[in-house]
Amino acid sequence: MSHIVLLGDSIFDNALYVAEGMEVVCHVRAALGRQGEVSLLARDGSVLSDVEAQVARLAELPAPPTWLVVSCGGNDVLPLVGAMQTPVRSVLDAAELLASWQAEFRRAYRHMLDVVLSQRVPVAVATVYDAVPNLAPGLRTALAPFNDVILREAAARALPVLDLRLTCAEAADYASSSPIEPSAQGGRKIAAAIAALVGAHDPAARRTVVYGAAAPAASP
Repeated sequence: MSHIVLLGDSIFDNALYVAEGMEVVCHVRAALGRQGEVSLLARDGSVLSDVEAQVARLAELPAPPTWLVVSCGGNDVLPLVGAMQTPVRSVLDAAELLASWQAEFRRAYRHMLDVVLSQRVPVAVATVYDAVPNLAPGLRTALAPFNDVILREAAARALPVLDLRLTCAEAADYASSSPIEPSAQGGRKIAAAIAALVGAHDPAARRTVVYGAAAPAASP
């Protein structure tokens, strides 16, 4: 029997934004049925550096995990939104700013992955979704360098990826009370994608496969 542990932020810990029983963790339990157990260590508001404390709590669980699924990084990017409004002289200047923020994000993401992978348990990571209702096109584009970090670091370690940009592509996938959080519908889709990933992916194959709303796409 599988035991999936969810790490990260409010993408998984979305209880404050949906009706009771409609949380992501509940949907994952329903998707797995009797084939597995789910534990939620993710916490709303967490940033990449908080995942280390979540990993430390793995020892408190009643059974060892068979999968660690991580969705984190969005809250590290969120504080940069204000800075992204700063006027610059050229597109190249804007790109230089993004590059510096991306480099800082990469350092934090690499450290987080090192901590999670130290557990010697199969790991999957999620991208930051970008179909948030009313998100300005420029901000959506500005998310791309951070998702590039997630994809590159996952590929460098042959980890499967849950691409939430594919999973949560509709406005109804986001909570009305806080549109940056998954709704009941979005949570159901995320849960289905997690169940598909852990059911289909062979960690021993050592290759990156991207899972989402459509059929998984494998790297060569």
